[in-house]
Amino acid sequence: MTDHQENQYLLLMKDILKNGVRKVDRGTKDASYSVFGRQMRFDLSKGFPLLTTKKVYWKGVLHELYWFLSGQTNIKYLVDNNVHIWDDYPYRRYIMKNSSFVRTPASKPEITKDEFIEKIRTDAKFAKKWGELPRIYGEMWRKWPTRDKAKKGKKARTIDQLSWAINEIIQDPAAHNAIVTSWNPEYLYTMAKYEDTSHFPICHNMYQLNVNNGKLSLQLYQRSADIFLGVPFNIASYALLALIIAKVSGYRPGEFVHTFGDVHIYELHLEQVKEQIKRKPLLFPEVKFNHVFKTIDDFRPEYVDLINYQSYPPIKAQLSVSGGYVGKKTTIFDVK
Repeated sequence: MTDHQENQYLLLMKDILKNGVRKVDRGTKDASYSVFGRQMRFDLSKGFPLLTTKKVYWKGVLHELYWFLSGQTNIKYLVDNNVHIWDDYPYRRYIMKNSSFVRTPASKPEITKDEFIEKIRTDAKFAKKWGELPRIYGEMWRKWPTRDKAKKGKKARTIDQLSWAINEIIQDPAAHNAIVTSWNPEYLYTMAKYEDTSHFPICHNMYQLNVNNGKLSLQLYQRSADIFLGVPFNIASYALLALIIAKVSGYRPGEFVHTFGDVHIYELHLEQVKEQIKRKPLLFPEVKFNHVFKTIDDFRPEYVDLINYQSYPPIKAQLSVSGGYVGKKTTIFDVK
């Protein structure tokens, strides 16, 4: 199946293995092999691009996307649904901000990650304080903070970018401006004040909706991409987002276009990548909606059926918690 759409992904991994430049993250010291400026395109009328050369965690895709779409910022929703893909960043944030913990490379955390997540699950007060990831995708998509101050009896104004973008393409199929961004310099990296900073990276930072010939397409710009662990998840998530938006806006599905800035293989994933590229893709599954929903707020994860998904077995690998804020007041150390 030389024309299988998944081959784009396998060829990109081969490209990185051949041409990638070795880089070392200044925070975690994890090494990766990197290329810059690549693109993949998936025709959503030819099957749903849930990769088949290793099993992709569909439940995680579905619940994470709903978490974003509903504007949530606390990982308790994910933890309660047994989805743990966001556990590392709030745990790292807890360790970094816990004043009773002596932060040195040789230190041992006073609470393990498993203990931390159990407290998120069982202790509502703890979850409210430490499960929050402020300015994460859901908030930026649905409740972008503005400079307007809160007034008596009223909250500060926020912007629902996603609803606005959907309304734009409904009212004007020729619109060129239906963009949703998560990149706010006020809260990122050394551009931020320390007390305001987000201690995690915004990686898939902007997407645009476009309508041509009655078909809705979505293009994602991902400024940093972990090709082995993250990208299969990102492909499925944004392809599903495109299908949901097409449904509520009344258009047929078009393409999901995945554009990359820095796309890389972590050194600790090299053997797993070499194993995956030996595999030949299987037929893509289908996604169907089993319930009528007319707005983005009406959508629920249980409204999605994944049909005929067959894949090779999963290939396990360790997540690199790279990126985020690195500054004089922040000591990055091993919290695994």
